[in-house]
Amino acid sequence: MTSPVIQNQRPTILVVDDTPDNLVLMNDLLRDTYRVKVANNGEKALSIAKSDSPPDLILLDVMMPGIDGHEVCRRLKSDPATRDIPVIFLTAKSEIEDERIGLELGAVDYITKPISPPIVMARVKAQLTLKAAHDFLRDQNLYLEEQVAKRSQEVAAIQDVTIMVMASLAETRDTDTGNHILRTQSYVRSLAEHLRDHPRFRDYLTESNIKMLFKSAPLHDIGKVGIPDHILQKPGPLTVQEFEVMKSHTILGSEAISHAEQSLGVDVDFLHTAKQIARSHQEKWDGSGYPDGLSGDDIPIAARLMAVADVYDALISRRVYKEPMPHEKAILVIQDGREKHFDPDIVDAFIEINEEFRSIATRYSD
Repeated sequence: MTSPVIQNQRPTILVVDDTPDNLVLMNDLLRDTYRVKVANNGEKALSIAKSDSPPDLILLDVMMPGIDGHEVCRRLKSDPATRDIPVIFLTAKSEIEDERIGLELGAVDYITKPISPPIVMARVKAQLTLKAAHDFLRDQNLYLEEQVAKRSQEVAAIQDVTIMVMASLAETRDTDTGNHILRTQSYVRSLAEHLRDHPRFRDYLTESNIKMLFKSAPLHDIGKVGIPDHILQKPGPLTVQEFEVMKSHTILGSEAISHAEQSLGVDVDFLHTAKQIARSHQEKWDGSGYPDGLSGDDIPIAARLMAVADVYDALISRRVYKEPMPHEKAILVIQDGREKHFDPDIVDAFIEINEEFRSIATRYSD
């Protein structure tokens, strides 16, 4: 809310005092410059402060029956709705210790009675000016934070759309894959979330990295864009020579992402993860995979997760050269690949959450 001072409206001053003559005196002093509200006890003062039209500043007596000024100030400062209203103690208690207590409670100033009207007016004006500046900066900061958050959401949305368009471009050249990219990214996220507290994976599978995995997973086969149609769309088994060409999609994909990184000139987390997945998701735990023959923990975790997701989806999906495999049989194939094709702990996680995989496959069925 923009300060009334900045809007050139008269600020509102709440005067709190149990003595009627003091209320009249302060009202007469302030009313030509400010809007004045009065309260003759602490309870009424708190009620006005918490209302829909709170004061811009409070002049507060200390010695009052019931809730005294110290307690009123303490309650104002402990409530988020009223803690930013400046409080000036206006009291006959003139000892240094009294002033120390008042300021420690959160008051911005301490004026002793009998008052000097010029001093009261000067200090009220000074505190209202400070409050106006504080409110302006607060509102500006909130506005900037909202704009940054909005821009960040827009950038993330553009980023996500770009990834999906790139991934879909690769998938459109392989007419059999259907919703493969939607299923595999959900499989990967489910595995990652299940393994996030596992001793071998907890350091890597942070919340932010799991988000990166989900965002990066659709680019795992981006390199297929570079595979000739007669191989990529061949309605049957590939020859040895054709398979060698097909295997190159891992290198083509990772190099394409590397070129994107170099063009940007900055490190982008999701592109780094996407590059790992694109290059290494065909590696095998025992070292018999491609393109680099990595084995065990040398294979990036992101790629190990994608390996299970990718193979499972290939098994349960229809291809021109095969019928879809039942979920139960696919589980056995993945289990048989434990410590050969796949990281054993990731296979164990897959077994434990296999019904989630079945659910995802149904949700994004072709």
